[in-house]
Amino acid sequence: MSMKGLKGEIKAVCISEKKGTDKKNIHECEIIEGFGLKNDAHGGNWHRQISLLSYEKIEDFKKRGGEVIDGSFGENLIVSGLDLVNIPIGTRLKINDIVLEVTQIGKECHSHCEIFKKVGDCIMPREGIFAKVISGGIIKEGNIIEII
Repeated sequence: MSMKGLKGEIKAVCISEKKGTDKKNIHECEIIEGFGLKNDAHGGNWHRQISLLSYEKIEDFKKRGGEVIDGSFGENLIVSGLDLVNIPIGTRLKINDIVLEVTQIGKECHSHCEIFKKVGDCIMPREGIFAKVISGGIIKEGNIIEII
């Protein structure tokens, strides 16, 4: 079954200025081709320029007692309405003029991040996906994200 044409919504746009710290929701940001989000510590010339996490999975986590806010899992973009972990690697996502290409599904948890220490679980390794920036632009909350 093709996922092409499926759409979701950007719920939060988060960056951190230093690695190993929670990201903060800045609501709007420039996405730079070949880098990631402007001023984000995880941006750079590699395959995990942008991390995406499902809004629904974060809400489930909160219902289980997890006290988290936007950016707590180190995610750049919180997306509602798309089943992120089932999007195949190589799939392209479009937000306005921005095009992202999915490069990785999930990741190994590095020596239990701050979230794991605080809450006893982290959903990023299971539920997060990563992408590189094919073309940049401005992203903000409420934008539509579409599988192309």
